[in-house]
Amino acid sequence: FSSSRDSITEQELRELSEQLYGLDHNKARPSDIALNPQHRAEPDETGDKQDRSPQPLYKYVNEELFSKPTYASFIKLLDNYQRATGREEEVTAEELREQERFLEEVMKTELMKKLFAFLRGKKRYGSEQEFVQDLKEMWFGLYSRGDGERDSSGFEHVFSGEVKKGKVSGFHNWIRFYLLEKQGVVNYFSHNFDGPWDTFPDVLGLQFSWDGFYKEVGSAFIGCSPEFEFGLYTLCFLARPGRA
Repeated sequence: FSSSRDSITEQELRELSEQLYGLDHNKARPSDIALNPQHRAEPDETGDKQDRSPQPLYKYVNEELFSKPTYASFIKLLDNYQRATGREEEVTAEELREQERFLEEVMKTELMKKLFAFLRGKKRYGSEQEFVQDLKEMWFGLYSRGDGERDSSGFEHVFSGEVKKGKVSGFHNWIRFYLLEKQGVVNYFSHNFDGPWDTFPDVLGLQFSWDGFYKEVGSAFIGCSPEFEFGLYTLCFLARPGRA
């Protein structure tokens, strides 16, 4: 979007993101998730690593959601990563197939078709194939977070989570959190922000420990489909690269 003729305005970003929100047909219904947020942390409490919420964050999730094709193919990707930065990622043929399958499934959704149509209208892509190729590189292409090792990717950071210098880095996905909390690997401590919404997706700012590694403030959409986050973050990355 280098020329002003093809640039994306703030107004367009607002309108399109609202449209993507409206097209999230696979999101959780209010009856699908029951949260138990418990302690609301004050600003001076978020960093002190105190577990102020004895119960798990998720009281209930309707796991039938996870059989929807975009959820099922998304969940398959979550165990493909070593969370420690500085350790080279090995990508197997099966993992590449899982990436392809996820991209196939999200591109079938009305939400991702809408995003593609918008980007094509902005002369960014000439074909859906070109868009999918870019998504693959953007999200699954490996890069280094430190010592030159190809140890990270956008998908790993945002959705699966990493550990860097003894702290949790990334890890913004509610499905990942729920599955690891259920296994007893993630311990919810508190929240410092709870969005005012009474439907999903909701937004939560939260404190937690992952196998002993701490996340001081992690934000997450709760109850959205994988394609909603994937599409919205893709839009941000393309429209405002390197900027807030």
